Amino acid sequence: MTSAIIISICLLLLIAYIFDVSSPFATRVETAYLLLIAYIFDVSSPKTRIPSIILMLLVGWAVRQGANFFGIQIPDLSPILPVIGTIGLILIVFEGALELELNRSKKSIIISSALMSFVPMVILSFGIAIAFDYFSGVGLRSGLINAIPFAVISSAIAISSSQNLQNKYREYITYESSFSDIFGVVFFNFIVRNEVISIKSFTDFTIQIIMILIVTIIATLGLAFLLSKIRNRVKFLPIILLIILIYTVAKMYHLPALIFIFIFGLFIGNLDKFKRFSFVERLQPEVFVKEVDKFEELTNEITFSIRALFFLLFGYLIETSELLNTHTIMWSSGIFVGIFILRSIFLKVFRQNIDPLLFIAPRGLITILLFITIPEGQQIGLVNNSMVIQIIILTAIFMMVGLMITGSNKRQTT
Repeated sequence: MTSAIIISICLLLLIAYIFDVSSPFATRVETAYLLLIAYIFDVSSPKTRIPSIILMLLVGWAVRQGANFFGIQIPDLSPILPVIGTIGLILIVFEGALELELNRSKKSIIISSALMSFVPMVILSFGIAIAFDYFSGVGLRSGLINAIPFAVISSAIAISSSQNLQNKYREYITYESSFSDIFGVVFFNFIVRNEVISIKSFTDFTIQIIMILIVTIIATLGLAFLLSKIRNRVKFLPIILLIILIYTVAKMYHLPALIFIFIFGLFIGNLDKFKRFSFVERLQPEVFVKEVDKFEELTNEITFSIRALFFLLFGYLIETSELLNTHTIMWSSGIFVGIFILRSIFLKVFRQNIDPLLFIAPRGLITILLFITIPEGQQIGLVNNSMVIQIIILTAIFMMVGLMITGSNKRQTT
């Protein structure tokens, strides 16, 4: 359902662009009051050191309470959440990839961040799943499906919260959280789609990886060429729509589509590193790089808007009873402690600084998105909105307090 909605929206907007490129996209739309509030939170966050996600969730919740108090009837908005979340995930991974610099000196940080995002995630997922199975008797597979959302770092929060750290830490967090999103989604889908893990499961998975790499190469070259040739003043929106469309179609065919998003972002963000290839020369890299800078600015603004809408909407959907649920707080606290004990161990194993990297492992958009896509037959009663909300808030507060104590979020250059 979510994929069908996204595809329909992308196709309609692309058709509108083709037939009338100057129509609705050149017009300015008034910024909603809630987005202005979210923007103020985002701008003030580096100074107050309060994660903007907490404030946005609070505003969304307050709007819900106000609507109930004044008897304002608002339609059910919950079906919109997965659509906004999926688009947000795509744009956040793409935004992070655009910011990364690709060269040989980055080899160690890429390997370290990839291992740091993957190994603890798998261990934590199995650890939580075993606990779910032991105490609830749900079976290891169902436990694992419900555990994975809590094991994935949210790049939506981590990247924005790292903007005032030293360059080396900011880059590491961008790589780690982006890899975490990709590995988390791939791992989750692999477990969901395979009732029995066998050699055939891994064979099919390998084929899917090969297919998405082929799609990525073709789509990346095609979109890069299109970006260099569009001369209309509205040129970036069609590219963004095509990115979302390609991702959604690939996802419908069970391909790990976030790999395409990440590689495309890396490619166009580092085009000057590929000048030796004849195709890249045709794109006029000197001019193209300037266009990519403009593209990145637009992407940042759209990503902020989608991310803010998602957390405001999720905050609106929060029930007070869910937040204060005492039945799940022990589980939430246990998972929270497990996350950071495991993280501290592997930061030492991979020889990374505990301060400030230990504190920046929030759960957020990706946790919510995976949670609401758990198949109906695999949902367990123990894992509910209360547990998700509590873990998101606990990890966000821990990040906030940690950065306050260490004083590490003063922006510096290396």
